[in-house]
Amino acid sequence: MDAQSRGRADEIDPADQWVLNPRTGNYELRLEDSAAQAPPQRSAPRTAPRRAPVPPRSPAAPSPAVPGPRRGDGPPPGGRRGGRSRKVGGGGRKRALTITGGTLAVLLVGGSVAGYLYYDHLNGNLRVTDIGDAGTSGGFKKDQAINILVIGTDKRSGAGNEGYGDAGSVGHADTTILFHVSKDRSNATALSIPRDLITNVPDCPTKQPDGSTKTVGAERGVRFNTSLGQGGRDPGCTMRTVKELTGVQVDHFMMADFNAVKNLSTAVGGVPVCVGKNVDDKDSKLKLTAGEHRLQGEQALAFVRTRHAFGNESDLDRIKTQQQFLSSMMREMKSKETLTSPQKFFSLAEAATKSLSVDSGIGSIGKLTDLAGELKSIDLKNITFTTLPVLDNPAEKVKATVVVNQTQAEPLLQMIRGDVSLTEVEQKEQAAKDAANADAKAKLDALLTGSRAPAKDVRVDVYNGGGPAGSASGTLSWLQNTKGVPKSSNLGNASAKVDATQLEYAPNQADQARALADMMGLPATALKVGTADAAPKTPMKLTLGADFKGAGVSMTAPQQAPEGVQRVEADKSVCAK
Repeated sequence: MDAQSRGRADEIDPADQWVLNPRTGNYELRLEDSAAQAPPQRSAPRTAPRRAPVPPRSPAAPSPAVPGPRRGDGPPPGGRRGGRSRKVGGGGRKRALTITGGTLAVLLVGGSVAGYLYYDHLNGNLRVTDIGDAGTSGGFKKDQAINILVIGTDKRSGAGNEGYGDAGSVGHADTTILFHVSKDRSNATALSIPRDLITNVPDCPTKQPDGSTKTVGAERGVRFNTSLGQGGRDPGCTMRTVKELTGVQVDHFMMADFNAVKNLSTAVGGVPVCVGKNVDDKDSKLKLTAGEHRLQGEQALAFVRTRHAFGNESDLDRIKTQQQFLSSMMREMKSKETLTSPQKFFSLAEAATKSLSVDSGIGSIGKLTDLAGELKSIDLKNITFTTLPVLDNPAEKVKATVVVNQTQAEPLLQMIRGDVSLTEVEQKEQAAKDAANADAKAKLDALLTGSRAPAKDVRVDVYNGGGPAGSASGTLSWLQNTKGVPKSSNLGNASAKVDATQLEYAPNQADQARALADMMGLPATALKVGTADAAPKTPMKLTLGADFKGAGVSMTAPQQAPEGVQRVEADKSVCAK
């Protein structure tokens, strides 16, 4: 059938009529009135692959009140116009159906990338997991950073995946990326966490099919990848493990299996990659000649799975290869060729939703669309991939696992917790913003400018308002025994939890506050000065927040990544070697 539902030999597909209006950033479906004008003839046979049919609307979804497409819907199922045709007088007038779209912001999905998608009839494709309180309640907020945990599982689920992963396994956290989006939405950091990292997995309450909650017990000194699947652990368990490991509160998760890489790379028309040498990996079945290639489907999956083709054949080098692939896919998805191609756009929508599992906080197309609005303005030059710094496990003779390299990892994690970009370009942009807000910055800097009281004269009460258990007592011991602050007291838990550590003091205690800030590495934003002077011998109030990592660990985020930390910028093409 043609665009007006009349039989024709060359079958004009409505998907071909969707075009991007550069003025509005929306896709528009322009169809000629059948009574007034015959459909345009094609000058050449169609050669592009036909768009995959969009599945019918879920039975639970409400039907439109007015026949025909609604604003906000995608192309109707099967590539035909939805509902009954309506007659339009005054021949020659065009109908236009617009959908919010324009910009395809990019989200990562374990070894692949998924776009955020708009259409109600794709809701049925999403798999939603109730993770309880593992994430943040109420979803993300516009004035706060967003942290999304992207998980790729090696579970052999889905058609065509019989030859991958561990036979009969419930799956592991095979690929894990903590995707941090800055508070001002100008930059993002994607932190890969090695699957063979030795860490602690905390107690994990998991929702059961009958609605009850079962707690999977904690384990110490185990591989990170056991935080998913093993013992019935769900993605919320991986989120809890990442929070304990990094000190970063994870808001949401996205999880995908092997099909995500195959389907998304195919939907986008292939992902460009570069290899610096001939590759013939019999395990992953990746065989490439040196140079540039465009990979999709099974080849794309083989590229991100290979462990023997590049570097020293370790999982850490496989992570670098995955980051290069993801960067390339992001460039491809945000390219003009993809954004102006309805076929690619809707094929991506179908592939992503079928490959995706999410938490209930973002468990609908509408919520994913809201999230998309927060991410769409991030320039690829300001998205940086990096890997949690690690060392070979010193307890092993045959090196099979790794441990955190605290010297490099802690400054890097402080940057993420402090919302500091790893991208040099963004640092220059931030400097310009700071100049525009010079007055506010000067007031903050002034809090740390001036004399410091001797440690023996510093009086402070310490409360735990969200730090790890024992933080207040540990800080008290550190202050008294290491820093020479005898006039300090531990007053236990605060009346309310706080996200960021804060020091409350009176104007006549400013020299004490500056001295304590120096000892603890407190940023100026942590200092809260009152309006009235305090009476003699009145202590300041130090409340340790969720950002507190331990006594003696500086809370001032570095402005540059530690020397030697691995990085890949999403806008740059890198050859795998």
